[in-house]
Amino acid sequence: MTVDPLAEIVTLLQPSASYSKLVEYAGRWRLHRNVEGKPIFFAVLEGECRVVSSGRPPVIVRSGDFVLSPSTNDHVVESIDAPPRGITMVPMEMGEGRFRVGPPDEPVTLRMQVGICSFASPDAALLVSLLPTMIVASGEPRLALLLQLVADETRQSRPGREIVLERLLEVLLIEALRCGADVMSIPSLSRGLADDRLVSALRSMHARPAHGWTVVELAAAAGMSRSAFFARFTRVVGHPPMEYLLSWRMALAKRLLRTRESAIEHIAAQVGYGSASTFSTAFARHVGMSPTRYIQAVGDAE
Repeated sequence: MTVDPLAEIVTLLQPSASYSKLVEYAGRWRLHRNVEGKPIFFAVLEGECRVVSSGRPPVIVRSGDFVLSPSTNDHVVESIDAPPRGITMVPMEMGEGRFRVGPPDEPVTLRMQVGICSFASPDAALLVSLLPTMIVASGEPRLALLLQLVADETRQSRPGREIVLERLLEVLLIEALRCGADVMSIPSLSRGLADDRLVSALRSMHARPAHGWTVVELAAAAGMSRSAFFARFTRVVGHPPMEYLLSWRMALAKRLLRTRESAIEHIAAQVGYGSASTFSTAFARHVGMSPTRYIQAVGDAE
């Protein structure tokens, strides 16, 4: 059975929707978005605006574009003819699920469906680090449809609402990650999966995390020399191969520890360690506490 690393990571993130709203923009405006690190996504329904994020050039998004920021680093969304620096605004609620930004006497020039979600996984920061910081997709009607379904579901209280939202958001994230234009220019797992050499090594790691992988073996799976593979993997994915493998093993280990269904020595074997002691040492170094203490901390949190 073929393993899909991207689907595995999105599923582990356990996304859930906080809210989704329609926002109308008028005149000259600027919004500084810093929503407690929560992922934000929006679809441009009409008009255009500029997204300014630290560490990357400003991006103009237009009608039909979809933007996803899994890590929500501070960024600014503003009108093309933006007001002077230092001036920011706050959306005003106009009705249920509908907001307005800008002077009330100016005509609306931009409409966006905006959503904020959260990741329930305790490993969210680790997993998000494997994804691009921002994805922009153009001309993808499937994304607009998925976002509309998310918006409809967030405004309802129907049975099974949470599980439906979680599944919709999983599909939304995967769809955005595999079709976003920025995915191909920013180091990330998505970019690695699009690389015809690296994809074999990534799928091998995810399919057999218990295997004692070496850089030489992974390079062979990619059909490359050790040095060429190491350099390419690090450049494209954003992490050296063994660092990526360790992060993935630790994410799996945390999930297994939280279920409390297996002894630590069994979990150690499932994530590639020959003994409970070597696993416990690696886990404590990576997580900051022993597996036993981690299980206790999870229990206390519940």
